[in-house]
Amino acid sequence: MTDRLEVVRSGALTTVQDLGRAGHAHLGVPRSGALDRPAHLLANRLVGNPAEAAALETTLNGCELRPSHPVVVAVTGAACAVRVDGRPAAWGAPVRVPAGALLDVGAATRGLRSCVAVGGGVAVEPVLGSRSTDLLSGLGPGPLADGDVLPVGPARGRSAGADVLPYEGFGAELVLPLAPGPRDDWFTPDAFATLAAGPYTVSPASNRIGLRTLGPALRRARDGELPSEGMVPGAVQVPPDGRPVVFLADHPTTGGYPVIGVVPEAALPAAAQAPPGTPVRFVPLRPARLI
Repeated sequence: MTDRLEVVRSGALTTVQDLGRAGHAHLGVPRSGALDRPAHLLANRLVGNPAEAAALETTLNGCELRPSHPVVVAVTGAACAVRVDGRPAAWGAPVRVPAGALLDVGAATRGLRSCVAVGGGVAVEPVLGSRSTDLLSGLGPGPLADGDVLPVGPARGRSAGADVLPYEGFGAELVLPLAPGPRDDWFTPDAFATLAAGPYTVSPASNRIGLRTLGPALRRARDGELPSEGMVPGAVQVPPDGRPVVFLADHPTTGGYPVIGVVPEAALPAAAQAPPGTPVRFVPLRPARLI
C-alpha cells in the first residue's frame, strides 16, 4: 500500500509546492513553486529529500496531518509551534512522527507561510514537470481540503545534517530593492521619490500572484495603454489605482500595465513572508540625484 498523509485540518490555504515549472511562459504558464525557496530547500535537506521534492506550503494558520506510516518531517519558513500528538516538537529540525500520530503545524507567529517537508516528498502526479499548485492557471493539485489524502514517495536518504544551516530571516519592515524599468518613463519624475518615501504597507489583498501595497499612488506621465508584454517574478506593475504590485510565483506571464521596476528575486522570499500591515520600503537603485 502507498504511504500517505491524511489532511486533518487544511488551514487557511495549504498547497503542494516544489521548485516550479520553469520554461513554459510561452504557453502562458507561470513558474509557480515555493514562494519561500530557501525555506523549501532547507526543509527538504533536513529530511533527506532532494531539492526538487514537493512539500506543503501553509498560510497563516498552519495545518494538521496524520501519516499512515512513520515519517520524518521538518517545518521551516514562518515560525510556528509544532506538536506531535499534543507534545511540543522542534521547528527547523527533523522530527519523527509515528504512524497514526497527529502532526500539528500551528499558526505563524513570525512570517506568513510555513514549509512542511516529509521524507520521500509529496508524490502527487506532476503536471508539465512539476507538482506545484498554480492558483492562477489552475495547474497541479488544488488547495488542500480537510480529509484529502496525499501519496508520499519512498524515503531517499537520511538528513544531510549540519552544525549550522543558514536561513535568512525577515524583519518587522519589508525592504525591497528596486531596479528601474522597463517602463519607468511612463511615470512622473517624482515617482521614485514617492516609492522611497512611502509610507507603504502590505495589503490584505496580497496572494501568491502578487504582493499588493497600500500607500501613496504613483502618478503617470503618459495616458493610454501598453500592448501586453512579458512579465517576470519581481516585476512591479502599477495598475490604474497607482499602488505598486510586486509579482510573485503565480504571476501572469504577460500584462498591459506599466512596470516601473523589478525587485531582484533574492528579495522575494521576504516579500512572500510579509503579513498584511507590514511596512514596505522600496529602495530604488538609482543615482541619488533622481531619488
